Amino acid sequence: MLITILLLIFTVVCLPLISSNFGTPLNELQQNILFDQMTWIVGGVIAYCFIVGEITRNNSQVDKLWSIVPIYYAWHVAVAAGLPDRMVLMAVLVTIWGVRLTLNFARRGAYTWRFWAGEEDYRWEVLRKRPGFSNPWVWAAFNLFFICGYQNTLIFLFTIPILTATNNTPLVFWDYLLAAVFIAFVVLELIADQQQWDFQKEKYRRIREGMPLDEYAHGFVRTGLWSLVRHPNYAMEQAIWIVFYGFSVVATGEWINWSMAGCILLVILFKGSSDFSEAISAEKYPEYNKYQSSVPRFVPFTKFSR
Repeated sequence: MLITILLLIFTVVCLPLISSNFGTPLNELQQNILFDQMTWIVGGVIAYCFIVGEITRNNSQVDKLWSIVPIYYAWHVAVAAGLPDRMVLMAVLVTIWGVRLTLNFARRGAYTWRFWAGEEDYRWEVLRKRPGFSNPWVWAAFNLFFICGYQNTLIFLFTIPILTATNNTPLVFWDYLLAAVFIAFVVLELIADQQQWDFQKEKYRRIREGMPLDEYAHGFVRTGLWSLVRHPNYAMEQAIWIVFYGFSVVATGEWINWSMAGCILLVILFKGSSDFSEAISAEKYPEYNKYQSSVPRFVPFTKFSR
């Protein structure tokens, strides 16, 4: 696990540096927005998440902001560039994604009037008990460099393709197609989250009332979209930001450009995140190994499963 984390931190530093050499270099306006404005804002968000997380011992401060700060980033960049049509379209799409995901997170108890409290990612509690991470100084470093530093940098990087659209060229057919696909993936992610919500809600209702569990006895959802892939919500999240990168291709005319790091890093993160989640699920649910062997992880109708 530690090796995976170090690899992720290494990639979030190196991949943006490597990708900056691809495509047309940033113009003066883009450099001003990126370095003179956004770098300080992202740094402030990282500091906030680390300080609040350390004081409250709730290390899910990034989770609370995951769906909120991209909306601000997108509109800040769009306004700073003079609100070109493509940037406005991209910012609207990010807003649709963010509002939907925020509402889903809120109903799980993530937000309270005490803004620092609320649900913490169950994986952090598991990880804190593992050898090495139980040391408070090690955990503080992990919180700073991975939970707060890596993830907040990643959030900004998968939003940054909007910065390629400062050229104010007219919207074309591909923009509208990408927007439609983006929204379709948001809807599929909504369905996947709702199926998970409905299953867990009914399972715990039956447990509380002492009712037979029947199909809920295996403990995890494996019907609907979850019968096609083990993580349909993760799959859609990755697809959404790959599509978002597509707008940069339309804006620049370059299939590979300097804004590509974010969607690549997100795919890498979800691979590691799903590995960790599935290891916990396999220990908790006896039937999960069979589910892994028969259902693909992210891509339906494939056998890329353990």
